[in-house]
Amino acid sequence: MTEIDTRALRDAFGSFMTGVTVVTTRDKSGAPVGFTANSFSSVSLDPPLLLVCPGKFLSSHDKFAECAHFAVNILADGQQDISNTFAGFKGDRFAKAANSEGHHGLPLIDGALAQFCCETHQAIPAGDHTVLIGKVNAFTHAKGNGLGYVNGSYFSLGLEREMDAKVPTVCGAIVEANGKVLLERNDGALRPVQIAGVEPGGQRNRLAEGLSGRGINAQIEQVYSSFNDIETNLHYTFFLASSDRNTPTDDAEWISVSDLPDLTYASRGIHHMMTRYAVEAREGVFGLYLGDAERGEIHSFR
Repeated sequence: MTEIDTRALRDAFGSFMTGVTVVTTRDKSGAPVGFTANSFSSVSLDPPLLLVCPGKFLSSHDKFAECAHFAVNILADGQQDISNTFAGFKGDRFAKAANSEGHHGLPLIDGALAQFCCETHQAIPAGDHTVLIGKVNAFTHAKGNGLGYVNGSYFSLGLEREMDAKVPTVCGAIVEANGKVLLERNDGALRPVQIAGVEPGGQRNRLAEGLSGRGINAQIEQVYSSFNDIETNLHYTFFLASSDRNTPTDDAEWISVSDLPDLTYASRGIHHMMTRYAVEAREGVFGLYLGDAERGEIHSFR
């Protein structure tokens, strides 16, 4: 039997787009515990069943595998910070996320798109996870978009639909690999890799095709900037993208992130975006810019 490459398998599993949840319960002392999971699924309507899969690597795994009740909170668009808190913060996670008490005294995350309070129906060991099946005893549901996750990155369906509604004529990608960004030259000025003539609704796929066609192996992530530029009379939408290597290309070059603010770009709007990228890359916190080339708003991602 051929041995499975677990890293490659994880990447393949990660190509399935999911929502993001925070699963909560209380330990035997009554203290709240919780973790972030995208391994969530509905199972049955009659009886009302759902499942989540806590990993055995979690410090709270045994508390969930042995709990009598637990809750699943489907996070809303914009709740990336809560997801990150319950995925990796080592302190009091509930002190960093507004919450309230629900059915069975379970802690519920405020602002979640949906909340399910369950009694444990079954806990089934399965490899390096446990399949935790719950019977829904109470739930809430609000209108809105859920927080998305694919290929190791969040995405915002609501914001990407908003981008599509503006009918951008050009989209591009800030492709990063090993601390460098891929830039192409246009009449002596620099710009991120761009694909022209992109219609609304197909930007991500068209961009992926365009990058692949130019021999650029990159993973497209979330939308990073969308703006009108009066200098070029164009609307731009740029995505973040990552590559595992600085692959040489004929018409573009890899430039250190730290050098980005000091370069000459095709327009002031591009210069502002690349300067912001250099700052955010250094801090490790990215946001989505919406506006024009001079003024706009930054929406936090993570």
